[in-house]
Amino acid sequence: MPVVLVPTARWPRWVDNFAARHGDATLTVSEGGLRGEAVDGSHFLAHLPFATSYAGPPEAGAFAAAAEPPEAWGVLLVRKGGFAVARLTGGELVEHKVGQRHVQGRTKAGGQSQQRFARRRDNQARQAYEAAADHAARILDGVRTVVTGGDHAAVDAVLEDPRLSAVTVVGPWLAVPDPRRAVLDRAIADARAISVEVTNA
Repeated sequence: MPVVLVPTARWPRWVDNFAARHGDATLTVSEGGLRGEAVDGSHFLAHLPFATSYAGPPEAGAFAAAAEPPEAWGVLLVRKGGFAVARLTGGELVEHKVGQRHVQGRTKAGGQSQQRFARRRDNQARQAYEAAADHAARILDGVRTVVTGGDHAAVDAVLEDPRLSAVTVVGPWLAVPDPRRAVLDRAIADARAISVEVTNA
């Protein structure tokens, strides 16, 4: 089922557009989110960011108003080619770090040469993850809620650092390319968005 990320400011209009395409939509509170059922049978289930459960009135405006970020939260993006970590207070970026690391690509050579390249690549990746963990531990000190993205294995490797043991990862998972500042900015916006599962009749 496709998931659409909708900025909270655009949420009431998104619901109006859904109703315009599929017929009047009945809104109900369901599964900790907001469900919309259109007359043609199409429906959506929307969830607030940061794993927040919704129990307010079944209204688009009230739902969007409930999509407030935590007082302190963070974003952690890791791939073999680099990392980005950010600390935020509400909607304000307080501190961030973006870093690139060279990790050797795979080689077509065989035998001992291939094994040597594999060891070198693994060592480079480990050093990159250690650098990412150092910055994450410093920037995210005291932060509990973190949205992650990039490469699953890379993020898991960084979060294994005991200094990050208090972090709670919340959705959505952000599929991003090698982190750069623009990628981080987009990820921060996506982390704050309403996630919507849409089923078209």
